[in-house]
Amino acid sequence: QVQLVESGGGLVQAGGSLRLSCAVSGRSFGRYVVGWFRQAPGKEREFVAAINWSGGGPFYGDSLKGRFTVSIDHIKNTLYLQMNNLRPEDTAVYYCTAAVQGTAAESGSWGQGTRVTVSS
Repeated sequence: QVQLVESGGGLVQAGGSLRLSCAVSGRSFGRYVVGWFRQAPGKEREFVAAINWSGGGPFYGDSLKGRFTVSIDHIKNTLYLQMNNLRPEDTAVYYCTAAVQGTAAESGSWGQGTRVTVSS
């Protein structure tokens, strides 16, 4: 049982940067994989990044081209997504996720989402 709360979304200009945060709480989740998905209106949900809470990874979606970095602050129990050189195509609702290793993200916990809008 894991609870996730995202924050840090907003409006940025193309080429700018943004850091999303996801506060993780609940029972022990050392064997969880945590990460990010995004979904733009009218488009399918897209995998962004994932990392094992206790080590391993990270893993990134093919479309990110090295612009995003996922990390964990274990002291604060917070997952981050550093987004650099943002493009209008990055506009989406970003969701923090947590799932037991070996299970699908869809079967795990999801945050409420945080909106990222990148203007031209």
